[in-house]
Amino acid sequence: MTLTREEGKTALQIDLRSDTVTRPTEEMLDAMMNAQVGDMVFGDDPAVNELEHYAASLFGMEASIYCPSGTMTNQIALRVHTRPGDEIICSNLAHIYLFEGGGMAYNASAQASLINSPDGTFTKEQVADAVNPDDVHRARTSMVSIENTVNRGAGKCWDFSEVERIGDFCHSKGLAYHLDGARLFNALAETGETPEAYGRVFDSISVCLSKGLGAPVGSLLVGSSEFIREARRVRKVFGGYMRQAGYIAAAGLYALKNNTKRLVEDHINARMIGEALTRCNWVNYVSPVPTNIIIFSTVEGITALQAADRLREKGILSLPVGKNDIRLVTHLDITAEMAEWVTDILPGLF
Repeated sequence: MTLTREEGKTALQIDLRSDTVTRPTEEMLDAMMNAQVGDMVFGDDPAVNELEHYAASLFGMEASIYCPSGTMTNQIALRVHTRPGDEIICSNLAHIYLFEGGGMAYNASAQASLINSPDGTFTKEQVADAVNPDDVHRARTSMVSIENTVNRGAGKCWDFSEVERIGDFCHSKGLAYHLDGARLFNALAETGETPEAYGRVFDSISVCLSKGLGAPVGSLLVGSSEFIREARRVRKVFGGYMRQAGYIAAAGLYALKNNTKRLVEDHINARMIGEALTRCNWVNYVSPVPTNIIIFSTVEGITALQAADRLREKGILSLPVGKNDIRLVTHLDITAEMAEWVTDILPGLF
């Protein structure tokens, strides 16, 4: 692929707003078009059934459920694991707290107990301190949720030993333990851990298929047979049943079987861009780049919106996430050549 400029602008738009912007590859489209489908509501869509079975076996768990979005899978988990008036322990940066439309309160009638953290991770001791006593005046603590990788933590990966420590504590106290694993496979690609290891620790795991894995739509919720039985009831209430969903489920199955190992390429490209940003005089700070998310801040006098507009003029799409903060995300539609081209553009942007 050749990158060229036409009258000061690129002939190619490089979309780094999110890893949700990916489009199906030809091979994925072939899998979709050749899918054997039925009626998902009646339980006889072969592609959906195969995807759910494959995901459960991948994590060594009993069952899984296919849903339109990661917000839905997370919200189903909150609803099943809690009762109205309960309290859920999570990070102040958690997606379930910041970016799901207040669903914790609206769908589960629960409230958040936030652990403040600069990168979205925390310790077993912090969880223990956040658990409410058995007091009629206090909300009942019933659930702990972590996010791996942490979106607003610039793609931070959890230390798995701490994940296990928190899990042991949760199980000893009868607390449900949920993983928002929207980008879990990015963490696994980086650390070398396995889905089965995570399946042994958590009561439920949400995995997004439409981010780095490249499917056009869909997320999975994995857990015990009893948990998934209840999850299916909640999915019905949420309007999450689909009919011939096998066409998109086939894309998810292809993604799980073919697109997990290549995620390291996205991490390499992200680090290349992150390193270039550290050399820019208009950039104040660049967060560490452990996976595929780059979050950086601009210097005083240049806002995130101004920087995003200048990047757009050069054919690079970015996502302002604060007055001076911008997020860039690499994905399977971003080649090494594109990443190199971005690094050439950045130093001279202002």
